[in-house]
Amino acid sequence: MTAYILRRLLLMIPTLIGILLVSFVIIQFVPGGPVEQLVQQLRGGGIGGEVAATGGVYRGAQGIEAERIEEIRKLYGFDRPAHERFWTMLKRYAVFDLGTSYSHHRGVWQLIVDKLPVSISLGVWSFLIVYSVSIPLGIAKAVRDGSRFDLWTSVAILVGYAIPGFVLGVALLVLFGGGSFLNWFPLRGLVSDDFDELSLIGKVLGELLRGETGRPDHQRADKAPRSRDR
Repeated sequence: MTAYILRRLLLMIPTLIGILLVSFVIIQFVPGGPVEQLVQQLRGGGIGGEVAATGGVYRGAQGIEAERIEEIRKLYGFDRPAHERFWTMLKRYAVFDLGTSYSHHRGVWQLIVDKLPVSISLGVWSFLIVYSVSIPLGIAKAVRDGSRFDLWTSVAILVGYAIPGFVLGVALLVLFGGGSFLNWFPLRGLVSDDFDELSLIGKVLGELLRGETGRPDHQRADKAPRSRDR
């Protein structure tokens, strides 16, 4: 058993390297990288992804000296061969150095830490909702095996599995996200406006009932504004 676990753990290393290699190769053929984006900014506009090769020179590079383009390529390390850049990336990832985001110009780890509370919150609520529905449903289906309830719930589950995830997600957003139907999970605002001033119980209830407090202003215009004084 120990040898099997150790073997599976060791297999993670070549698998991870293979995934990184495939991602690295794909990125090399995708236009609109950091060099092209910076060139577009220096040209005073345009979309970084709107580049096309013309005689070996990117459209975004037109009007900028070749020496300046070479400096930009050297700044991002694109003056080196691809295998050297890949090896450098592996060494940095081995020490958990994720570098700086080209889009946000901030450390990747800092961005992850900033977004982690929201991701954890969504993950916890998803976990609670999934298991609070699936466990009672599974027990009810086992107790009522072969009944009409078992039949219709099985049909509903099969239909849910048959629908692509992204289509079902959009449908649920329209139904429960404050569109033309219910506003249980509004798309605007993670917490209520006075969330910082609430007690612990109030924050928990605010999370559970934020469908009302997170509603856009035009949808609750008939509501009197709540006082922030406590």
